[in-house]
Parts: sequence; structure tokens; C-alpha cells
Amino acid sequence: MNQNFKPLSSSRFTAAAVLLAAACAGGNVWAQSAVAGEKPVNVAQLSAQGTVEVRQDWMTATLSATKDGRDAATVQTQLQKLVEAAMTTLRRDAKNGEMELSTGNFSISPRYGNSGKVEGWQGQADIVLQGRDFVRITQAAAKVQDMTLASTGFGLSREAREKVEGEAQAKAIENFRQRAAAISKSFGFAGYSLREVNVNSNGGGMRPMPSPRMMSMAKASYADAAPVSVEADRAEVTVSVGGSIQMQ
Repeated sequence: MNQNFKPLSSSRFTAAAVLLAAACAGGNVWAQSAVAGEKPVNVAQLSAQGTVEVRQDWMTATLSATKDGRDAATVQTQLQKLVEAAMTTLRRDAKNGEMELSTGNFSISPRYGNSGKVEGWQGQADIVLQGRDFVRITQAAAKVQDMTLASTGFGLSREAREKVEGEAQAKAIENFRQRAAAISKSFGFAGYSLREVNVNSNGGGMRPMPSPRMMSMAKASYADAAPVSVEADRAEVTVSVGGSIQMQ
């Protein structure tokens, strides 16, 4: 018998056991990684869309005023008074959801002469009207004599967008399912299962446009003001569904 043999101490035995366990664990991780890294087979990637057309139900109108003066403080004071007076007039017709008011851009900038020196100051102030009642908005804009209607835009209200997006999404999902089934059948498979899918929507946003006719109307007196015929365009809301399937 070899007299040089010495039994492992408890500490050495513990260390050896830990190393062996680590080696086994490492091999297990490698094996799992190798399986996970295998290229999937019988997988198809595809996409489909669903589109719904709807009349835009939300109008946005921007009233604008400009002032020019020799000093910035005077221009600012003039614009503030003008905006306050206009808001007082417009609040009489304001109604939640039908015509909502908010102040827009308010800016003052220097006006330079040929010599490059500041010769005066220019200021601009905006008021934004928006809502579902197009007639109410155009009539209210006509009452503000010191501001012009710089632009109008049409889009979808939040409620209308949510409703239409739901309809478009249902169409997109159904189109995706039909296409997935058709592709699987074309390759000789009886069916499929979803691997991953994503859903995106777009369309129906606000479309601003200048309105010279309405700008002229906004300058008229209240007595001469009359409803201006405005008609929103139609918008398309599209939902896209894309992803991959496992053909079976």
C-alpha cells in the first residue's frame, strides 16, 4: 500500500465538490445555450393591415395678432390687453367639447434696421379654438375684430380615434389570421401557432390649412358676421399587425 496517501481534509473536500458542481453547471448552461441558439424551422414572418375611413370631427382654429413698437414693454402690454379682451369675448361661446379655448404662441422679437441696430420690436400672440362644433367656432372667431384667423385644421377627437382604431385593429387582426392560415396551408401545414406579434396604428391626425376666406371674415364686425360653411375632410386610420408564426 502507498504510505504517502493522505485523505482529503474536510475543507479540501468541500472545495473540490464546489468546483465539480460549477463544472457541471457550466456544462448545463452551455447545453441550454446550444439548444437556444438553434435556428428555428417552419417559421414564417408576415404582416397585415386594417383601414377604416371616417369623417374628421374635430376642428382647430388659430387666431393671431401682431403689434409693432419702439420698445418691447409697450408691445407686450398691447398684446396682453388684446388677448385678454379677445378671451373675454370668446368665453361667452366656450363649451367643453364643443369649443375649447387656450392661449397659444406669445413672442416678442427685435426688429433690426439696415445698420444692424435694433430699431423697434415686433410681437405676436395667438389664441387657439378647438372643438366639435364647427359653426360655433367660426361664429366666435368672427366676433374678435382685432385678430385674424391665421389657420384652421381638422382631425379626430380622442373618442372618435379610439372607436375607429378599435374597428381598424379588429380588421387588421382578422386579416393577419387569414393570411397566416393561407400561408401555412400553402406550405402543406394544417395550422399554425403565434410566436410573436406587434400592433401599430397611424393616420387621422390634425391637418392644418390656411383659410383666407375665414381670415377676411374674422376682420368683419359682429353685426356683419355670418356662419361660414366649413367641411372637414375624411381621414383614414390604419392599424398594422406584424409578427411571426410557427407552422404546424
